[in-house]
Amino acid sequence: MDQINSYRDLKVWQRAMDMAQSSYELTRSYPGEERFGLTAQTRRAATSVPANIAEGYGRSSKGAYLNFLRIAQGSLKETETHLLIAVRVGLATEAAAADALRQADELGKMMRGLIIRLEAHAPD
Repeated sequence: MDQINSYRDLKVWQRAMDMAQSSYELTRSYPGEERFGLTAQTRRAATSVPANIAEGYGRSSKGAYLNFLRIAQGSLKETETHLLIAVRVGLATEAAAADALRQADELGKMMRGLIIRLEAHAPD
């Protein structure tokens, strides 16, 4: 197992960064009229995921870390919803959104597993 010296060593954070990047790349194709709408909302939610994972890792207690992981989960579901709305309203095709949605699904499973493992250990 690789040693964890920083939040940047966490696979879950790395995957969250990949998903945020994919979301940014997808939203580049949205029309300019969405700049302050779905483009901004999607990007904000997507960047919130790795940011909250990192912030939680930097906290001094497991309880705080778990709280930030749960916030990251909420932001992930928000990101997925924005991507699905973009497909439904014709801003993106299903094929174009598929990679970001696949990454989000995988990331959600990873975060849930991390939360379960942290909860299983003795309280902080």
